[in-house]
Parts: sequence; structure tokens; C-alpha cells
Amino acid sequence: MTVTERDILRTLVELEKTVRLVPTADPKPDLLPLFVRIDQLARQLPKEADPTLSHYLHRKSYEKARLWLEGRDTENQAGSCRH
Repeated sequence: MTVTERDILRTLVELEKTVRLVPTADPKPDLLPLFVRIDQLARQLPKEADPTLSHYLHRKSYEKARLWLEGRDTENQAGSCRH
């Protein structure tokens, strides 16, 4: 796993944890900085990066991207694009 991929995974895990807090949080957490960070990191992936990961990030399929990075891609259900 590259440094960028590790940073993406850390940010995706942080996003997931933060989203879980939304129902009870007051004030509600601002998720926008996490989305911006994920987009920034995705743009840093080299062109030879795995196309599946790039696809998940481009389509904003963050849970699928997290599972892929954790080596759990077999748990992902195929979407309408067959990924």
C-alpha cells in the first residue's frame, strides 16, 4: 500500500466514524473537509494506480474504496456499473 493509499484509508475511516456520530451530535460535524481531503488524495494517485480504487473514489463509493483498501473487496456488492 502506498503512502497516498494509507492516507486515503485513514481519511475514509475517519469519515465513517464521523458519519456515525451525526444522528446524536450537536452541533453536527462538518463533513465537507473530509470530502475535500479524499478528493485531494485521489488526485494524487498515480496513473498506474489500481483502476478499481480510482473508480470507487471517482464515483464517491467511499465504503467500497475503504473495503478495497482493507483487502476486503470481495465484500463489495456490484453496483449498476458492475463494480
